[in-house]
Amino acid sequence: MAGKRRDRLPRKLYEAELLRLQYELVKLQEWVRAEGVRLVVVFEGRDAAGKGGAIKRVTEYLNPRIARVAALPAPTERQRGQWYFQRYVEQLPAAGEIVLFDRSWYNRAGVEKVMGFCTAEEHQQFLRQCPTFERMLIEAGILLRKYWFSVSDVEQERRFRDRMADPMRQWKLSPMDIESISRWEDYSRAKDEMFVHTDVPESPWYVVESDDKRRSRINMISHLLSSVPYREVRRPEVELPPRPASHGYRRPPRDLQTYVPDHAAALEA
Repeated sequence: MAGKRRDRLPRKLYEAELLRLQYELVKLQEWVRAEGVRLVVVFEGRDAAGKGGAIKRVTEYLNPRIARVAALPAPTERQRGQWYFQRYVEQLPAAGEIVLFDRSWYNRAGVEKVMGFCTAEEHQQFLRQCPTFERMLIEAGILLRKYWFSVSDVEQERRFRDRMADPMRQWKLSPMDIESISRWEDYSRAKDEMFVHTDVPESPWYVVESDDKRRSRINMISHLLSSVPYREVRRPEVELPPRPASHGYRRPPRDLQTYVPDHAAALEA
């Protein structure tokens, strides 16, 4: 069903609050590093629901050696013969790391179920095993947060049309995205069934209304920060040493090296 689109959060308010929250994310990152915490954040939702944009804002100022994104391609033939969760386990964080899953093991409950990429038995097995799998992660000390980005059919179609008209973003529109329009209700039923089995007290789903991308990013990041008991970790102060006096070094002549053309100069002409 079509959702009612709220007024867009004004850009000035959005940018100011986003920057404040991103500063807090840096504090969160330093706490994760210092305390050896393992944090997993799952981003799920329909195509064009805004997952990728939210992930970019979360990671914008973070250290990629600490916070990384796991966006796995389709499984290989060998991976299809593994335990379903195995290739996701390989992506889990070590101590002092954050992993953001841009889609996750929940592929089996969504696209694989709807598009027939798994059997009915495999789908039901996933729904039975998933809460146990996540309980094992939590009992092992991993902090797990799961976000479902909810977008209306009207807004999803508008975003698809924007991508079709924009040469810089056409790559984001796949045949699977187009197929999702005609299978809207199938995806809705699959999501509802997934929530029945996996929205459990130990590992709840948090729904992010995402018809307004600005509001959804602010709301999601704010919630993530509020749900983790981080504290500010003071980094040791750094002082630049005095530059030593020259001991006769001479730079080689410029014509001995190959420089890129000065394209910027052509813009100023």
